[in-house]
Amino acid sequence: MSTSTPYTKALAAIDAAHALDPNKITVAGTSLPYELHYAQKCTSYLEKRAPDASEALRLAIRAQHFRRWEVPRNSYPMTRIGYHAWRTHLKKRQAELVMSILDEIYEHPTHEEHMAFLNRVGSLIKKEGLKEGDEEAGVLEDVACLVFLDDQFEKYAKLWADGKGEEGEEGVRLEEEKVVGILRKTWAKMTPKGHELALRIPMEGRPKELIQKALAG
Repeated sequence: MSTSTPYTKALAAIDAAHALDPNKITVAGTSLPYELHYAQKCTSYLEKRAPDASEALRLAIRAQHFRRWEVPRNSYPMTRIGYHAWRTHLKKRQAELVMSILDEIYEHPTHEEHMAFLNRVGSLIKKEGLKEGDEEAGVLEDVACLVFLDDQFEKYAKLWADGKGEEGEEGVRLEEEKVVGILRKTWAKMTPKGHELALRIPMEGRPKELIQKALAG
């Protein structure tokens, strides 16, 4: 007997898009599309951070970088203003694409309930309400920060080793002081529960040193 539900269908559709990412990462000897790996990592941290998360939040978490590879960073000016414009465009685009998928899969008793559900997922993908204290948006931000620290920071720390600097996402060369500043900003975005999980992430060498400097400041 099939146990397929609108949620599992939506998850499969989101993952099918993630699987098209041409960028690969090797995990435990297996090559995976990077965005599929990222999405699975997000879900893993959501289960630790909020195991009773709503369906809308679970979908928004799974779709955080939806088809992001189609809009590369260098398609916008490599400046701070260009970076923020790129991020704003991505949030809007990702929300619209995912809402379109969900619109075809989900059915609700009324049109109002249907649109409320779609808009909630889209709002979370865009991180709306974060500054206003929306609890679910805060959980999503925790998850994004945790995945950055666990899955991406070590790679960047190696690139930035010994203060040599590398081309960062914002199109600027990042020295140690700026890296520590990024870590402090990341920490400030997180909730106490997010901090607890972050402190459990195993780190050694240069990444651990930079984290310690950031938290000591």
